[in-house]
Amino acid sequence: MPQGTGVDFSLTTIEALLPFILVGFGAQIVDGALGMAFGVICNTLLVAVIGLAPARASANVHIVETFTTAVSGISHVLHGNVDRRLFLRLLIPGMIGGITGAYLLTNLDGETVKPYVLGYLVAVGIYLLVRGLLFPPKSKKPKVVEPLGLVGGFLDAAGGGGWGPIVTSNLLVQGVEPRKVVGTVNSVEFFLTLTVSATFIFHLGLKDFATATLGLLIGGVIAAPFGAIMAKKIPTKTMLILVGTVLVITSTYGFIRAVL
Repeated sequence: MPQGTGVDFSLTTIEALLPFILVGFGAQIVDGALGMAFGVICNTLLVAVIGLAPARASANVHIVETFTTAVSGISHVLHGNVDRRLFLRLLIPGMIGGITGAYLLTNLDGETVKPYVLGYLVAVGIYLLVRGLLFPPKSKKPKVVEPLGLVGGFLDAAGGGGWGPIVTSNLLVQGVEPRKVVGTVNSVEFFLTLTVSATFIFHLGLKDFATATLGLLIGGVIAAPFGAIMAKKIPTKTMLILVGTVLVITSTYGFIRAVL
């Protein structure tokens, strides 16, 4: 049992796993279709409801995401949702940012910057909502990519979730085709989560990864292939509206919790 949580993590029954399986399934459906929210949803559950420390929760989520993003990435490749050039531009900066964020979270308090990031994401979500509702979207080539990968990887590791909201939303703002954004961001995320998980394990060890991790893993892996199919079929305008809505809801909730 992790010290200070007051929760018995030794249970491995179906009853104990089921809530986490459902959360993992639902979070991965959203993430696979919209390119964000798995880490945010799962990390919120582990910290706010289960009571894990932020570093431990982020480590659990990233270990689960190593498997879910592998399945999701393969599915997106098979459905033609990945832009190879965009993938390569995001890959190395994302991994560098992830290693840095994981290292800092295990050694420093990473909560200070969180309200500012969440406030920014609320604003981006509102922008995407307005754009999807009022202005016909047009596909363009992105101009700012590498810095997004660096910042997204850092915030993902330091905050337990942030790669999708930061990178997906900003690429959509720049006018990249939504299904290519979602497929590419999900595919790069496998390498990011693998790197971040290795960094966390190096600093924290493998102890205390328990029922929550197993349940989230089962639900997430089952759901992963369906997200790629949904991303391919959802129209661009609908995708912008859905991403904006999810971003506003999750970021507003996180912002309120961070400042109170």
